[in-house]
Parts: sequence; C-alpha cells; structure tokens
Amino acid sequence: MMSMENFKQFLVFLVSALSVGFVSIIFVMRWVFHFKEGLAWDGGLAEFNWHPLLIVIGFIFLQGIAIIVYRLPWTWRCSKLMMKFIHAGLNILAFILAVVSLVAVFDFHNAQNIPNMYSLHSWAGLAAVILYAIQLVLGLAVYLVPITPGFVRAALMPLHVYGGLFIFSTVIATALMGITEKLIFGLKDPKYKDSPPEAVFVNVLGVLIAVFGGLILWIATRPSWKRPSENQLRLARSSDLEPVTGANDTAAMTTPGDQETSADQARRRNGKAEESVGRISV
Repeated sequence: MMSMENFKQFLVFLVSALSVGFVSIIFVMRWVFHFKEGLAWDGGLAEFNWHPLLIVIGFIFLQGIAIIVYRLPWTWRCSKLMMKFIHAGLNILAFILAVVSLVAVFDFHNAQNIPNMYSLHSWAGLAAVILYAIQLVLGLAVYLVPITPGFVRAALMPLHVYGGLFIFSTVIATALMGITEKLIFGLKDPKYKDSPPEAVFVNVLGVLIAVFGGLILWIATRPSWKRPSENQLRLARSSDLEPVTGANDTAAMTTPGDQETSADQARRRNGKAEESVGRISV
C-alpha cells in the first residue's frame, strides 16, 4: 500500500491537476462567451465554439481523469470490475463529446465554405479521434468481456496503457496547435502578433492545458502510485479485520482462562526458582 509520504505527494499532484483542469474549463468558457459569440448551432462562429469547449471538457479533462482513476486510493476498496466500468464510462463520455465537437467544426466549415482537413491540426485531431475509437473498442472487448483469456489481457495491457498515454499526449499537442491556429486566423484588428487581450488570455489557456497534461502523465507513470494487485488488496482487507496488530496479537487472542493459566504457570516457575535458591543457600 502507499506510504504516508507518497500519499501526501500524490494528493499534491492530484489536487494540482484537478485545479488546473477546472481552471482550464473556466478559461475556455470565458473565451467562448466573453471574447467570442457564445454558443449556438446555426452554422456560424457560435457553432464553431462548441469545438474548443467540448474538446477541453471531454477529450482533455475527462480523458485525463479516466487515465488516473485507477490510482485514486479511495477507489482501491472498490472491485476491479467496478473500476473498469468507471474507466470505460469516462472514456465513452469523452469520446462522445469529442465526436460532437468534430461535427460542429465540420458543419461550420461547410456552412462557411471553408476547406476541411488541410491543416496539421485537423490531421492530428482526426487521427487522435480514430485511435481513441480503436483503443476504446479494444479495451471494451478485451477487458470487459468475461470470456477473454487472461493471458490475452496480460499481453495487451502494456500496449493498452501506452496507447492511452500516447493518445492523450497527442490530444494535448493538437489542442495547442488548434489554439494557435484559431488566434492567427481569427484575430484581425489588432492581430495576434500585437498581443491583444484575447491573445494573451488564450495563450494562458494553452499553458494551463499543457500543465494539466504534464500532471496527469506524471501521476499515471509513477510506479509507487499504481493500484495494488488484487491479492495485495485482499491481504490488506483481511488484515483490517484483525482486532489488534503488533506485539500484543498473542495476548489479545488468548481467552481469560488462558491468561490465568499462563499466570499460574509463571508463579509456579518463580516458586521453583526460589526453592532452588534456598537449597543452594543451605
């Protein structure tokens, strides 16, 4: 189980990640409603705004939480199957929000006669969504279908873990490219190079997203913060059922009668020792 020192370190990184994630969501909402036209589904700029908002909420924040959910010590008393459903549920929700964000941006481009899929941001973004879908389907098929052999699950686990971290890192990088692209094309007077308030504000949003990604990756890659094996958790639960632990276990487990017998035996041994000393003195 996690030592107290490591637990405190874990709490610092977890609280930091959650705080930065929530602030990122607040920043993207501020960007959409204060600097942009708000939200709508009319083929205009307000429809495009669903794209950055849902990407930050779903594809970045929710995916990040899904990655580290196994490492929350408070969930270690939950069954592994329950945690699999929570992990899968968060990823499915993140995927749905990502798909809706893609629909919004494609619909906006088509309504405004803007070409699709010409930038590196769009290439990387679509690749991330496709890889995420493959990762999700394989994860559900391998780890939630009871008939999947154990050796198959064990063999694919390193690839599953690496794939999740790779996709998450790709999403972070793609989001930063998209923010820069939107500012370059969207800011006209003053231009992006003149550092207007919107540009500075959104640049800070990009820094927050990068920091959130770094914190999630750090938490997810620390071996000492990994969820213990089921055997270790069962042993920990069984030890919690013992009334007393440590040097007094034997005394605590003896009955009153046993304690009296032990005391009588001690007195008899002391009596014999005194008689032996008396005979030697005489």
